[in-house]
Amino acid sequence: MSRGVLVTGGSRGIGAAIADAFRESGDRVVALSSTDVDLADPDAIARVVDAAADTLGAIDVLVNNAGLVELGSLTDKSYQEWQGLWRRTFEVNVFGAANMAYCVARHMIERGVRGRIVNVGSRGAFRGEPDMPAYGASKAALHSMGQSLAVSLAPHGIAVTSVAPGFVGTDRVAHMVTDDVRRQSPFGRVAEPAEIAAAVVYLASPAAEWASGTVLDLNGASYLRT
Repeated sequence: MSRGVLVTGGSRGIGAAIADAFRESGDRVVALSSTDVDLADPDAIARVVDAAADTLGAIDVLVNNAGLVELGSLTDKSYQEWQGLWRRTFEVNVFGAANMAYCVARHMIERGVRGRIVNVGSRGAFRGEPDMPAYGASKAALHSMGQSLAVSLAPHGIAVTSVAPGFVGTDRVAHMVTDDVRRQSPFGRVAEPAEIAAAVVYLASPAAEWASGTVLDLNGASYLRT
């Protein structure tokens, strides 16, 4: 059965691969880009979710993929720059994702949809990111939010999961994918966007309800946590 799928950050990279994978599965997809909605604006999120629900008929799946990545360590930023970096990152990666989840989940609950929410996090939530600490902290918060929502939304038939990719071969991070980065994985490479998309499609499937609350590592054994 065709489902309605809403993907944030869906115009390129991992998000575009996710949107394509759902379309190939026969689902109806609305893929949002930064020009469609400002995730730092709660009112804009509410409007775009309403519009997506009208376009799709119902939203069965939300993929919180959009994320802001800014380099900036404590030692190379002024105090004002440091504050701005953390504020911008959390407004998009945490508050934006939380508001998107709220608006979509309310649609699901009101329409009796046994839906799925999948958050795209990062291995940086576990290993530390000295050159982008705000990003790493925001992804840790995203994982935690997903687990809390998994518990609170289960009585409504809504499963919530997260994926935690390592480096992925996208245009946005191409300048960061060095030989040293590739050697972090015993496979000697970084992930392809389609590999992340395949995991997201599975976690959004009816068969994956019992995975709710999961944070799935997708890093090619480049970082192992216990």
